[in-house]
Parts: sequence; C-alpha cells; structure tokens
Amino acid sequence: MSTLRRNPLRALGGARQTPGFGDAGRVVPASGITSLLTGITSAVMAFLAVFALALSLSSGQLAQRWSATLSQSATLRISAPPSEIGAQTAAVLEILRTTPGITSTRVLDQDEQRALLEPWFGPDLPIESLALPRLIEIIESAGGFDAVGLRLRLASEAPGAVLDDHTRWRRPLVQAAASLRALAWFSVALIGVMMAAMITLAAGFSLAANAPVIRVLRLVGARDAFIARAFTRRFAIRALIGAALGTGLGMLAFAILPVAGESGFLTGLGFHGAGWLTPLAIPVLAALIAWAATRTAAMRVLRRES
Repeated sequence: MSTLRRNPLRALGGARQTPGFGDAGRVVPASGITSLLTGITSAVMAFLAVFALALSLSSGQLAQRWSATLSQSATLRISAPPSEIGAQTAAVLEILRTTPGITSTRVLDQDEQRALLEPWFGPDLPIESLALPRLIEIIESAGGFDAVGLRLRLASEAPGAVLDDHTRWRRPLVQAAASLRALAWFSVALIGVMMAAMITLAAGFSLAANAPVIRVLRLVGARDAFIARAFTRRFAIRALIGAALGTGLGMLAFAILPVAGESGFLTGLGFHGAGWLTPLAIPVLAALIAWAATRTAAMRVLRRES
C-alpha cells in the first residue's frame, strides 16, 4: 500500500516514469477546453497588463517632463497705456536683469503674439490695431528665482507688470499624472484578480471533468496534495505559455508604434531603455497566479468531495 501512495500511476499499469512531480503532471489530459481557456485568458490579460504597465511607467516620466518644461520658464505681462509701455518695458527688463536665478529674457514681437493667438482667432487677426499687452519670456536657471520677491519689486517699480511662473499649470499636471499612475497600477491589480478568477473557474471545470480519474487515484492511495499538484502544474504551464505570448504581442505593439517628436504631447509613452525588461515579469507572475488559484480551487474541491 505504501508503494501505491508514493506512485499511484505506476500501480495502475502506466509506463515507467519517475515518481513524484513528473507523475502528477500526467494525470490531467494534455488537451481540453479548460487548458485552451487558461491559455487564452492568460494571453489576453498579459496583453492588457503590458499596456497598463507602460501607462504606469510613462505617466511619471510625462509628469516630470511637463513639469520641467514649465518650471524652467515664466511669462511676464505688461499692461499699460501706449505712451508708457516703452518705459515700463525698459524698467521691467532692468529688474529682470538684476534678479538672481534668471538667465535670459526676451520680448515677444508681434509675429510671435499673432502665432499664440492664431489657434483661437485665426491667421487674419489684425493684431496691429489691438491694444495687446507686452509679453516677456523669462528663462530661469536650474535653481530658479524668488517669485514672491520679484512680484513685490515689480509692484513697486512697474505696477502694470504681472508675473506668471506657471505654478498653476504645473500643479494640475503633476496631480493628473499621479492619478493616472495610480489608476494604471489599479488596472494591473484588477487584471491579476480577473486572471485568478478565470483560472479558478477553469480549474473547477477541469476537476469536475476528471472526477473519474480523481476517484481512481484515491482508490489506489493518492493523497489530495498529489492530485492538486497535477492540476496546478498543468494550469501553471498553460498560463505561462499564454502570458508569454500575450506579453510578446503587447511589446511588439509598442515597438511598432510611431515615435512622437520631442515636442509631441505623447512623447515618453511606452518603454525606454531598461524599461523593456519590466514586462518580462508578467509571464512569471501569471504562472504564479495560476498556480495559487488552481491549488486553492483544487484543494477546496477535493476537501468538499472527501
């Protein structure tokens, strides 16, 4: 009887084989709807996980790029009567020249202002006849400048000057990117839960379909751990193969995406450098999820039918 418990398949007259894990893998039929379902589910979920992972990694990079682009520049607007605009512009430029943290300044000409207004008012806007404020672009150093101190100085020496350091634009972008990253990680977790649920259902169907085999194994002395190992191994391998296929397709989809220019809004989406190695963990995680889900389902069903 002890021999039967160690290797029940050999006792049933099977071919010569190594006892233990190899025997367990031969209990479940190699084909069937449950195996196919497991492979397809793993492939689809892995494909979606690649996109969610790419979104999570890219959102942080996009936030840094957008924030850095806005943080290195500021805009100063001068609103004054035409007779005073020249004097106030000269005074403002002198203030900016002596302000620590500002590397350069540039007064925007009429053509540049027309280009800024063109998306809203069209190319035929008579900008010469409009009393537009004078705009000055400020480029700051890496350390930045004291915006509060500069505003106080402008208020006393150039009352018509208004400084916009883009703080109100940076904060929503950073918050939006943080929310996007959290949503992406939540999607990855949700994909894992759905994969576990689908594989649990498939394992349950497989256990029900192989009920006669399970009864025979129990008659010859097989323990529940041996029977559960047979299902976990089969489903883990199917999940690994399916997830590897889905991951490969997802990475291929990103590889063939058109590359956006340096100034493009979507620049940075996808994987870059060592980031291409990150999706390779998806098939391994899928196999572990399949192993845990299948073992849990198998042990629950086997205890119920004991």
